Amino acid sequence: QVQLVESGGGLAQSGGSLRLSCRGWGFNFGLSAMTWVRQGPGKELEWVARIAGSGGSTDYADFVKGRFTVSRNNAIYEVYLEMNDLKPEDTAVYYCARCPRPYTASCALPNILPENRGQGTQVTVSS
Repeated sequence: QVQLVESGGGLAQSGGSLRLSCRGWGFNFGLSAMTWVRQGPGKELEWVARIAGSGGSTDYADFVKGRFTVSRNNAIYEVYLEMNDLKPEDTAVYYCARCPRPYTASCALPNILPENRGQGTQVTVSS
């Protein structure tokens, strides 16, 4: 059974930074690309960043490029999202999710099943 637990959310000021962590187990972590998605208040779920199972490839949504960095440590089954220069529009519940394949192209939102997503961590950015 896939288990994913996020941590590191909280309150930040505009321009500030937060680092999210996600620990996963119950699946072959190193053979799964991982993705971070978010859902802001009154908004639909949107993709933020993704990383290949090997960690060798990453992709970012345009609205976080240059501000967020995704990384992973397969030895301890964790994936991270370093968020810098936060903006109020980054306020959302952030989820980490397992992608069905090792490559980032498998991380399209329709491929992310609810059972392959964590419970989320709230990030609130004040202006």
